[in-house]
Amino acid sequence: MTEIQEPLSKSAQKKLLKQKLKEEKKAKKKENLKSEIVIKPDVSKGKYGFSPLVTSQFNEKRSEKLLSLADDIEESTDRIRLIARVFNSRGSGKQCFIVARQQMYTIQCLAMASKIVSTDLVKFVAAINLESIVEFIGFIRKTPTPVKCTQANVELHIDEIWVLNSSNPVLPLQLSDAMRSGLNTDKNNSDLPVVNQDTRLDNRVIDLRTPTNQALFRLIAHICKLFREYLDENDFIEIHTPKLISAASEGGANVFKLKYFKNDNAFLAQSPQLYKQMAIAADFEKVYTIGPVFRAEDSNTHRHLTEYIGMDIEMTFQVHYHEVMHFIGRMFEYIFVSLESRCSKYLNIVKEQYNVQKFEFITPTLVLQFPAAIKMLQETGVEIGLLDDLSTTNEKLLGALVKKQRYSNSYDMFMRGEEILSGAQRIHDPEMLKMRAEHHQIDVTTLKQYIESFMYGVKPHAGCGIGMERVLMLYMGLDNIRKTSLFPRDPKRLTP
Repeated sequence: MTEIQEPLSKSAQKKLLKQKLKEEKKAKKKENLKSEIVIKPDVSKGKYGFSPLVTSQFNEKRSEKLLSLADDIEESTDRIRLIARVFNSRGSGKQCFIVARQQMYTIQCLAMASKIVSTDLVKFVAAINLESIVEFIGFIRKTPTPVKCTQANVELHIDEIWVLNSSNPVLPLQLSDAMRSGLNTDKNNSDLPVVNQDTRLDNRVIDLRTPTNQALFRLIAHICKLFREYLDENDFIEIHTPKLISAASEGGANVFKLKYFKNDNAFLAQSPQLYKQMAIAADFEKVYTIGPVFRAEDSNTHRHLTEYIGMDIEMTFQVHYHEVMHFIGRMFEYIFVSLESRCSKYLNIVKEQYNVQKFEFITPTLVLQFPAAIKMLQETGVEIGLLDDLSTTNEKLLGALVKKQRYSNSYDMFMRGEEILSGAQRIHDPEMLKMRAEHHQIDVTTLKQYIESFMYGVKPHAGCGIGMERVLMLYMGLDNIRKTSLFPRDPKRLTP
């Protein structure tokens, strides 16, 4: 039995023909696309990708000028090379914008598909992980309008790019979040995430990359530089003292004790005090030292560390220990004035994040005798006697007072109401020194060589110990000393 097919209607025939033509057109378009791919190769081939690990096996000379974002940059016809981190990026279709960062300096880079830049290169650029170290090559061009970078009026048009070292795709914290203060000073950004202190310190290497931290630790370096400058100009000798010592340098229990071979004990120096004075006894006259100080104090406050950098001074005087006190005051004036004149760029970067009040100081440094300070407190209604210790509240006004039974030839100095140093005239008579040591229940046998150094004649002298991190914290008006310590140590933190 055969099945007879009825002839197609004219309308069905038209429909079938239309479908056939559509399929032929689609096939032809597909074939054309294939031919285009063959005809148009990747014009950026060999100009992007992951660079081999640098092992210093080759010393290749490059023709492109190496760019530093710290310099003033202008539009140029020269082909340049920039090595920087990828701070952020945003790609859209055939173009991708990248903000490249060197320390605290930034520039906008643009990869845009063109006759000399392929879409494959643009896609590669858009996929680079943040914080990767990248080599950008291209030309500097003016921007149509200023951009939010330290190089606001120019951008780098790239036609070649190499990833020198790729970062992990997932960062423990975002630098854009770490660059917010968390002080809610900007109501428009109050809902944006900020990074808490523990997260910052647990991931300190990433945290230190923020512009504010880059600026802070350049300020620390300048404080040390200015400290040295002033003292060197005044004929001081820089010395280096032991940090492993046989006895607690200041007595008391606040000292780290450790085993030192066989059955001997050693201690980490609480200060360089003994050795500064022994240097004076050795006729060095004026000495200073910069180095670590260790304090085994279980103080979990905003201003205490178990290890910090001490800047210490010791010098002889002619008539009165006030000579030393006023010299220290003039030194701080020099440091503060020089910071303002030399480091305004860094100061502004820190202020931009933390919005703190400028540190105000007067010259010459204000000196308050302790009885006068007590009288000032009494006049404000504070009940305090002439020999009473200052409470924590009163300390904010006048600084900390070392507990003593009577007035002494000592001095403290303050910034924003908090102590930054303590100093005093030293005892240079060996018998009096023994008596005071016994009074404080210190075993004089542990200080034998120190005391003996005064038995052969020594000039009257005085000095001080300064906490470097505390100086910067208070100068900048920051709320925590951990912000000014590179890798802070406190009773709860021994890493990283």
